[in-house]
Amino acid sequence: MQPEDWNDYQIFLAVARAGKIARAAIALGIDATTVSRRLRRLEARLEATLFEQTREGQLLTEAGERLLAKVESMARAAADISESGRASGGLSGTLRVSVSEGFGSWFLARHLKEFAHAHPNLTVDLVASSGFLSPSKREADVAVVLSRPKAGPLIARKLSDYALRLYATPAYLAERGAPQQPADLAHGHDLVGYVPDLLYAPELRYLNEICPEPELHPSLRSSSINAQHALIASGAGVGVLPCFIGDADPSLVPALPGQFIVRSFWLVMHKDNYSLARIEGWKEWLLDCVRRNQATLMPQNAL
Repeated sequence: MQPEDWNDYQIFLAVARAGKIARAAIALGIDATTVSRRLRRLEARLEATLFEQTREGQLLTEAGERLLAKVESMARAAADISESGRASGGLSGTLRVSVSEGFGSWFLARHLKEFAHAHPNLTVDLVASSGFLSPSKREADVAVVLSRPKAGPLIARKLSDYALRLYATPAYLAERGAPQQPADLAHGHDLVGYVPDLLYAPELRYLNEICPEPELHPSLRSSSINAQHALIASGAGVGVLPCFIGDADPSLVPALPGQFIVRSFWLVMHKDNYSLARIEGWKEWLLDCVRRNQATLMPQNAL
């Protein structure tokens, strides 16, 4: 195989994983015109149509599906070769990790430097956003999600439980009065929460778990947990935050100190990739990091 042949296969793989030429071009760091031209060259060389153009983007044909299985096998073999120096030189390559916005910015970002310092040749893409990239679609190497996947070619294991509770500023509680029971939240309080129709996971329905009756309706809503935190910290209202966010902010206090919600984080990897050195190394480090900082995720009084 000539070097340019392998380059074309890598472009094919990027488009297959991204589903769109433009998105693949961004990931590859080249322009979309070059990606299209190289795909046409590969199709001409193979005498096969690899993608169908749809409204959603590029859809693999049967010939494309067959080629994808072969190219992914080649990519795994190449990754194994590049990672063969793990014992002497640490991990290398690129690791893309998809996590929730809060966990990424308030927990992982505060500990990630120790992993990065141990593996200076490894590039870590920490994708912390409202929603998750999919390991099953090869959008990410690893994901930390809020529930165990029910289907797909995935390996999943529980990472940790974590606790959440209501927070507010002392000034807000002094003005509005501290609630004595969950039902008090329905009267005289401004509630901060998620936008209901933009929830990316049912596990984010917090307020009605704290107070099933009467149903609570936030008047200040955001799809971003960091924006919700900023609203609560500004004194705009009372809302639910993970303890690893709320307890880390000295300007906040629990609004119902004995009331906790418990959720879980799950570590998810594609079954074809989980044994790669960079993914195995990340998994081992993350499990150890969570064990060492368990009190941050699950305060003793939440157990």
